[in-house]
Amino acid sequence: MPGEFDLIRRRFTRSVTHTDLGVGDDGALFTPRAGMQMVVSTDMLVSGTHFFADVAPELLGWKAAAVNISDMAAMGAEPRWMLLALSLPHLRDEWVAAMASGFHGCCAGFGVDWVGGDTTRGPLNLCPTIIGEVPHGQAIVRSGARAGDDIWVSGVPGLAALGLRALRDDLPLADDWRERCVGALHKPTPRVALGVGLRGLATAALDVSDGLCGDLMHILERSNVAAVLSDVEWPLQPLIAACGDALLARRTFLAGGDDYELLFTAPAHRRAEVEALSLRLALPLARIGAIEAGSPHIELLLDDGSRLPMNTRGFDHFS
Repeated sequence: MPGEFDLIRRRFTRSVTHTDLGVGDDGALFTPRAGMQMVVSTDMLVSGTHFFADVAPELLGWKAAAVNISDMAAMGAEPRWMLLALSLPHLRDEWVAAMASGFHGCCAGFGVDWVGGDTTRGPLNLCPTIIGEVPHGQAIVRSGARAGDDIWVSGVPGLAALGLRALRDDLPLADDWRERCVGALHKPTPRVALGVGLRGLATAALDVSDGLCGDLMHILERSNVAAVLSDVEWPLQPLIAACGDALLARRTFLAGGDDYELLFTAPAHRRAEVEALSLRLALPLARIGAIEAGSPHIELLLDDGSRLPMNTRGFDHFS
């Protein structure tokens, strides 16, 4: 059976393209490009909390990399370097090889050098750290939303939540949608090109990991504004087609997590630019509401013009 250092040499040592010194020393060396700010984030995946223990290791590796790359996308940054701290209850070489293949595959697909990390014995836990770059002063943060901004979201939030329900609760899904929903859960696509395209256009952004309304509240609280949502342009039809239940579709759109789509705000007068970006990237972007002045809260605009306060609680690991 391979030991820790043999494991690192055989499974975690990969070629690099923009790194001065990668795996094999006490630390990695890299040189940031001129005029760039560094962006650093970490997002942990724990067995039984973030994934089923029997998930395919290659998919798990991909997702561990993808959710961290998504944090870079949310800030308009280019992902550049990744580390992985890994806790394993048992050293199973075949499992580690598949996980490392998925992790590296996602990194390579988005131009990320895998430059190091750590391994230890313990409960199954993957904790990547990602480092990216963004032109100085152009990072998209959560505190920039202003009254009058549109609220946009990419893709179809809710697909991953339906996939989770299908696996956990045996929720019946249409045959041609089950694979797509489970795929959205296990193999999310970081919206890096969208994040880069939103530099100088979006006023605030984040990626949807804990539910759309709960995550929107993070923007509202950081920006000290309110939001009103209108369901006229919500992308509900794919969700309804998948589960056949319009009410469940609305709930999963608003409260489902794990899609890692980008939720962002942009000035209303730049709406045409957002729509042009959507066409250029061939990525659906839905305008789901607007930012208003006021204390942080979310309301739903009803057909008769009245408003309904919305439940804004997202997923919380400690509740």
